Amino acid sequence: MNSLLLGFFELLKGFQDLSPVKILMITVGLVLIYLAIAKEYEPVLLLPIGFGCIATNLPFSALTGEQGFLTLLYQTGIVTELFPLLIFIGVGAMIDFSPLLSKPSLLVFGAAGQFGIFGTLILATLLGYPLPQAASIGIIGAIDGPTAIYVSSKLAPELLAPIAVAAYSYMSLIPIIQPPIMRLVTNQKERATQMAYVEKPVSKSTRVIFPIGVTILVSILVPEAAPLISMLMLGNLLRESGVVERLNQSAQNELINIATLFLGLAIGSTMKAENFIRLDTLIVLVLGLLAFGLDTLVGLLFGKFAYWLTKGRINPLIGASGISAFPMAGRLAARMANDENPNNFIIMQAMATNTAGQIASVIAGGVLLALLR
Repeated sequence: MNSLLLGFFELLKGFQDLSPVKILMITVGLVLIYLAIAKEYEPVLLLPIGFGCIATNLPFSALTGEQGFLTLLYQTGIVTELFPLLIFIGVGAMIDFSPLLSKPSLLVFGAAGQFGIFGTLILATLLGYPLPQAASIGIIGAIDGPTAIYVSSKLAPELLAPIAVAAYSYMSLIPIIQPPIMRLVTNQKERATQMAYVEKPVSKSTRVIFPIGVTILVSILVPEAAPLISMLMLGNLLRESGVVERLNQSAQNELINIATLFLGLAIGSTMKAENFIRLDTLIVLVLGLLAFGLDTLVGLLFGKFAYWLTKGRINPLIGASGISAFPMAGRLAARMANDENPNNFIIMQAMATNTAGQIASVIAGGVLLALLR
């Protein structure tokens, strides 16, 4: 009889350890899963993050012990930076840099789209955050999940969970966050501006040389960016070489899908109640949103300056696509321009600045690591 009672109380032990904050974090995980399924907000990552968040807050879970599955994923893929680098191979394989190579002058819009990173870094330091944490918060402004995770895992791993959630959540909310800023900063005439774009044919040799050249140049100038830029450009080389189609397709599908799944679970496993339910988490989320807004605002202002400088030949909306969120930001800018003028097609210019933003965000992350590590 006593053994039965002991067994019964052992079964209840899990419920006794289910504290209110753990229940709250399990609810957060459920909300992330809901947003992924019902709203389709970056479901490929938010769904595994949400599930990982639930799993890590279950009482006495063997998933998060010293040899637990989620613990091993975190140590293997996040501590070593393996998962973000594998994802970058897949991202590179998906990107077509031809529009940027046809109009390389648009690269400056990618640089303008990174202002939010450094503006938010300054604000975070003024709020009392140490420089490594401030830089990790600022990198949310890259609107590039793998870069944000790579940088924050090196500089401020204690903030990794809210930074990762913010980076991917805001990336999925681009169609909601950017349009109001676009309408506020630009007028109807500017948004309707048609851009002359004579696409120069880009030879295969140029498309093959580009990823190799960028890898060498960026790695020499910003050595800390070498892992990210080299994996991004390796993926692009797989695409452009034309001789390894199986590897190219694997990078775009199996590799990036598996790495993203494991990355999401590992990030979710860091969302433990005692680490996540803090005022700092809310501040990080707010500052991340500010970084995103600053990126868009400064990009648009730079676009307006280019519009004035060229006497109305540049559509300022392409400035908003200078962030790293490829291809969503480029598509949104092109769609807004087309909404104002059905004969206006700036998709090539928008995609050129969007791919420029991808390169610029990696360089910005490397600069932060070089300065602060």
